[in-house]
Amino acid sequence: MVKRFYVDQYVDRILAGDRVVLSRAITLVESTLPADQDLAQEVINRLIPHTGNSVRVGITGSPGVGKSTFIESFGNYLIQEQSKKVAVLAIDPTSQRSGGSILGDKTRMATLATNPAAYIRPSPAGKSLGGVARNTREALLLCEAAGFNVIIIETVGVGQSETAVHSMVDFFLLLLLAGAGDALQGIKKGIMEMADGLAITKADGDNHQKAEQARAEYKHALHLFPPAPSGWLPPVALCSALENTGLAVIWQMVQEYLTLTQKSGFFTRKRQEQNLHWLHQAIRYALEDRFFSHKLIREKLPDLEKAVAESKTSPFKAATDLLKLF
Repeated sequence: MVKRFYVDQYVDRILAGDRVVLSRAITLVESTLPADQDLAQEVINRLIPHTGNSVRVGITGSPGVGKSTFIESFGNYLIQEQSKKVAVLAIDPTSQRSGGSILGDKTRMATLATNPAAYIRPSPAGKSLGGVARNTREALLLCEAAGFNVIIIETVGVGQSETAVHSMVDFFLLLLLAGAGDALQGIKKGIMEMADGLAITKADGDNHQKAEQARAEYKHALHLFPPAPSGWLPPVALCSALENTGLAVIWQMVQEYLTLTQKSGFFTRKRQEQNLHWLHQAIRYALEDRFFSHKLIREKLPDLEKAVAESKTSPFKAATDLLKLF
C-alpha cells in the first residue's frame, strides 16, 4: 500500500530534494490503483514547470557489455569531477512467469548507490513493450524536479527497448565490446543508426589493441550511414570502467552534441517531438487499461480467447467483436 501525502506535500518535498518522498512518488506513479494514478498525475502536473533542465542520457548495449559497471563509473565521475547530481533509472526485465524483477541494480552499482549525490531507481519493466518500464518517463520528470541534472536511463539491451528509450533521451550512447563476434554484433545496425555516440568498453590490458581496431572499424561503418537529422556524426570512444579511463572523453562528447543541437534548434524540436510521442503513448496505455477493465470485455474475453485458441474464430474477428462491445 502506497503511503499517500497531499499533493502539496509531495510537490514541496520533491522540490526540496527529499529522496524518500521522491521514491514514494515514483511508487505512486507505478501503482495501478486509479486513486494513486490520479494523485500521481496531479503531482507531476504541478512539477512540470520545474522539469526539463537535466541532460537525459540513454545507455544501451548487449548483455555482457558492462552497462551497469560503466554507469557506476560514469556516474561517480560526473559527481566527483563535474559536480553533477545523477539519477539512474534502470529498467529491470520482469519475469513473465513470476512477475518478479530479474536484476537488482542497486546491488550491481554498490558504490554509486551509496553516493549522496546519486539516486538509483530500478523499475520493473512489467508487460511494457521491449522491456521499457511504462512509467519511466514520469519517473524522469520527478527526478528532474528533485534537482538531478543528469538522468541516465539504462536499457536491458534486448529487443525494442532501445527504440523506446531513444524516444525519451537527449543523447543515446551505445556500448560495444571489441571482438565479441559477428553473431552478437548482428543486432547493432538499427541501433547504430539511432546512436549519438559509441563507446568500446573494457579497453584495458590485453583487450586495448582489439578495442582500438574495433574503434577504427566502427568509425568507418558510421560513414556509410545516411547523415543524422541533427547534423552530428557520432564519435567512437574507448573506455574502461575498471581503470576509469575514457569517461571524460564521453562526457565531452555529450557536451559537444548538446552545444551543436541547441545552437541549431534541433534539441528543442526533438524534445517537443518526444513530448507529443509521450502524449500518444499515454493515450494508448489509457485506452488499453480502460478496454481490459470494461465490464463487458471482462465477461466476454475468456470465451473469445478460448475460441481463438481452438481456431474456432479468427483473432481479428474476436478483436472486432470486443471493440464493438467496448
